[in-house]
Amino acid sequence: MSTVDETVTVAAPGEDVASARGRLRPLRWLFVLVLAVLAAQLVLFLVRNERFQWDVVAKYLFEKSVMAGLGTTVVLAIAAMALGSLIGGVVAAMQLSGFAPARWVATLWVGLFRGIPPLVQLIFWFNLAYLLPKLSIGIPFGPVFGSWDANTVITPLTAAVIGLSLVESAYLAEIFRAGMGAVDPGQRDAARAMGYPPAQTLLRIVLPQAMRVIVPPAGSQFINVLKGTALVSVIAMSDLLHSVQVIYNRTYEIVPMLLVACFWYLVVVTALTAGQRWLERRFSRGHRPVAVRRSR
Repeated sequence: MSTVDETVTVAAPGEDVASARGRLRPLRWLFVLVLAVLAAQLVLFLVRNERFQWDVVAKYLFEKSVMAGLGTTVVLAIAAMALGSLIGGVVAAMQLSGFAPARWVATLWVGLFRGIPPLVQLIFWFNLAYLLPKLSIGIPFGPVFGSWDANTVITPLTAAVIGLSLVESAYLAEIFRAGMGAVDPGQRDAARAMGYPPAQTLLRIVLPQAMRVIVPPAGSQFINVLKGTALVSVIAMSDLLHSVQVIYNRTYEIVPMLLVACFWYLVVVTALTAGQRWLERRFSRGHRPVAVRRSR
């Protein structure tokens, strides 16, 4: 099937198409003009409005407490994504299992932690000591090996990691399940015929092919959990948002401090997006259309 270029050329009878001029498209030029006017208006609004207080933004952009909050945000997002991926992978495998009770438990897990808002879960885990004053490890209905005070164990950091990880595990389980389900069943049959055990089939045959489908939504989910860490400020977690809140509660410079937070969120998200694009290209090698590869 042949491809047709978007640029339509107009050639007179007997004229070479290669030297023909492109057709004038006034709607496209009008769209570009409107964009230019809106962009100029936005720039003037940002520059002329003194209430943005750009000098205050520059003053606090690299403030020590702000940078510490940014580091906490990034570390918290990485921890939540790592634990969420581990748990989500197990839940996805249970969903694809032929053992019905495992599928029921996995379905309940996804429905529970995906159905309750993350903010509610964070507050619940932060107040876990109300239900369990003592956290213990032992044999059910048997001896206890160790016991700890719940108020000591459930800190804002612990509650944030638990809450965000469980939320992410539900979403990532669905992403992993969809990715593994997109692999041709014949690949599993061929691996089984060659004597591969189920675990080796999953790790060496199915998962490498599923990554092409898993990486884009998983990368987007990582960006979502990074932005979702702003919710931990309600449990007094010193993340990026909480750090700027502490400053503007003291100086009453709300808009400039929020601009500082927006700047660093955009920087980190842009870096993560670039990494996601690189992973997408890496795992999509051999799957892109021929025309795309030639154009590159």
